[in-house]
Amino acid sequence: MFQGKNILLGMGGGIAVYRVAELARLFIKQGANVRCVMTTSACEFVTPLTFEALTGEAVHTDLFDLTSERAMGHIQLVRWADVVIIAPATANLIAKLAHGIADDLLSTMMQVCEASVLLAPAMNTSMWKSLATQRNVQTLKDDGINILEPAAGELACGEFGAGRLPEPQVIADATLPLLLPQALQGQHWVVNAGPTLEPWDAVRVLSNRASGTLGARLAQYAAAMGADVSLIAGVGTPSFGCGVQRVDVQTCDEMLQACEEAAQHADVFIGTAAVSDFRFSEMSEQKIKRGDTQQLNVQLTANTDIIASIAAMPKRPKKVIAFAAESENHVAYAKAKLERKGVDAIVANDVNNMASDSASGWWICHRENGINEEIIEKCNKMQFSQEIIKKVMELVP
Repeated sequence: MFQGKNILLGMGGGIAVYRVAELARLFIKQGANVRCVMTTSACEFVTPLTFEALTGEAVHTDLFDLTSERAMGHIQLVRWADVVIIAPATANLIAKLAHGIADDLLSTMMQVCEASVLLAPAMNTSMWKSLATQRNVQTLKDDGINILEPAAGELACGEFGAGRLPEPQVIADATLPLLLPQALQGQHWVVNAGPTLEPWDAVRVLSNRASGTLGARLAQYAAAMGADVSLIAGVGTPSFGCGVQRVDVQTCDEMLQACEEAAQHADVFIGTAAVSDFRFSEMSEQKIKRGDTQQLNVQLTANTDIIASIAAMPKRPKKVIAFAAESENHVAYAKAKLERKGVDAIVANDVNNMASDSASGWWICHRENGINEEIIEKCNKMQFSQEIIKKVMELVP
């Protein structure tokens, strides 16, 4: 997600500093270059050595470091950064930034910062709710600073309420849009994802091994690029990122209804969901007992083809993209579905991608010279989703 990005972490003085180590590690695992600036108070909770070990970079703490400041180090730091994250952003730091106070390295650095900035507050709930802090927060928002809401729960002081540092993954998810061009601003995208469940009795269901991860990643990345995204999520579909409107469903009929409602006049519809092709003709309200029966005949009825229904809507999305999970003849079957379902493009992939962290496949669409196919090499599902979105943007409906 953050391959090659330069992320500068600024830390205020609070017990939540120890959780920033996990955040730094998360960014590094996802390919980012991370440097750290710590206030004197932050160093009272966690030593700079911890972050030096994690990042492999010197930690900056002193405004009057003669070696760094000979080259105006506080200016060079923020010019290096693609994004600046301050976590924890204490009440004191928020007040300094709101009023332009520059009395240490971090606050001075922020006076010359031109990169995008994200604050992740952490403090006692009474401090967060105080009129002064809320006034300062609003001032910073008016200045274009991005500020997360603190999480609610048990605080270090033993009290309960809003004031906990947001989870590292929440901070990372909020960082992603600050690093991407907002090329999808003003567009409405709809993605369906995950498996559907078709009940047989009060206990048993018909389903499949799909995890919903790829669809959730597509929704996350489209939202991070500025799109208004609706995610129609089957059971077990994970949540990634913020700014995604999620609708949870179980059966094919529920997913069809939610998709049709969300997709009217949409710019893009991407059907990644592994919808059950069949449902039970009869459903028992009670659990069916095995008894002495050694063999049981079950009758199934075909479900509605959701992607074909979306492609045939009177108020059809401008671009409709289907997914075809096959166990053999991937390209041939996908080309047939491209014509039969009336979609603009189709992604053929192998059923072994289900419940896997990686994916590969073929992008198949109409071109002037006929049906075109392109291989998408195996990669993790975040990279795979990025490649799909790139191809969707290039697609002429």
